[in-house]
Amino acid sequence: MDPRIKCSYNQLLAYRDEEGRPWVLPVVREVEEEITSGQNLSHEYLGQLGLEELSSAATKLLLGNDNIALKQNRAFGVQTVGGTGALRVGADFLVKCAKLKIFYMADPCWPSHHLVFPYAGFAVCRIYRYWHSMKKCLDIEGLLEDLRDAPSGSVVILHVCAHNPTGIDPSKDQWERIADVMQENNLFPFFDCAYQGIASGDLEKDAWPVRYFASRGFELLCAQSFSKNMGLYSERVGNLTLVFKDPKVIPNVRSHITMMIRGNYCNPPRHGAGIATRILNDNRLIDDWKKQLKTISVRIKRMRWALRTKLQELGTPGNWDHITRQIGMFCYSGLNEQQVKYLIQEYHIYLPTAGRINICGLNDKNVEYVANAIRDAVLTFPPDRRM
Repeated sequence: MDPRIKCSYNQLLAYRDEEGRPWVLPVVREVEEEITSGQNLSHEYLGQLGLEELSSAATKLLLGNDNIALKQNRAFGVQTVGGTGALRVGADFLVKCAKLKIFYMADPCWPSHHLVFPYAGFAVCRIYRYWHSMKKCLDIEGLLEDLRDAPSGSVVILHVCAHNPTGIDPSKDQWERIADVMQENNLFPFFDCAYQGIASGDLEKDAWPVRYFASRGFELLCAQSFSKNMGLYSERVGNLTLVFKDPKVIPNVRSHITMMIRGNYCNPPRHGAGIATRILNDNRLIDDWKKQLKTISVRIKRMRWALRTKLQELGTPGNWDHITRQIGMFCYSGLNEQQVKYLIQEYHIYLPTAGRINICGLNDKNVEYVANAIRDAVLTFPPDRRM
């Protein structure tokens, strides 16, 4: 890291506290100490599908305890190696068993989507419009038009909440329109859920899109990650939730997925899964976890407002309202590549070229510095200027 840096390294993908330090959630620390100091500590292999107590609890967390698919035994989950592992297992299943070959991802989207699905065997990769660069909002009409043009049987990757990298999510009305088009065109939804509880601070609210699609009778997959919302980044705790129309297919699906995992990474890791399992199956620990998620969400929202307010107070050219319309850890700033390079070279503020800011890298000590730097970059390289 540049020794002259004056603000947190904004390319980081992880949550940071007000001092710019990694934050181990107190509930995670408590459970880990309990596990490692007890007599039941184990380093034995897990089975291919991982801890049943974890996958069951994670699936309920996503779909809700009263979900009709769960009650009818049409849904189940399998533990995976993080959220990326869940994406890959799901992609493998859709290619090898469902024989699907076309997938659509948002423009822009999380970079791993570009890799996971082609490597799993999807022959055709297409994009659907998502970010309206001029209006700095969701391009809902472009999105719907692209989905209407998608061939029947295409897989569509959807972010459940806190879309990465834009931080812009569809409203409930927009989700309903998306579901309408997908149902009409026989498109298969594959959700990516990495920020449940962090996006809004409410686990239930953040899961609404998946629950809505399930309530409409969609078959779907959802990759879940506990890296962000439990801070278990290095432990690779993930879950793949699968929802079908017919409960009779579940045994065959489970068998196929078991063999796929066996031929891939064989077993998911135990330690982080044990921590997540303990939290998700204890009401008192869940309550503590919810409070700590709220702490994360509130700090992120506060820093969004702080950055927007500073930019406006400084008279920075442009409209910066989109900063607070977005949610989650990341802000799609609207800065262009020239402006980003200027921030790196002149202010040692390190961003990806697309201008995504990790809001967690901001704090009361550096937000004014960052705002001043952005103002200078925008004045030096106005948006319509070219090299």
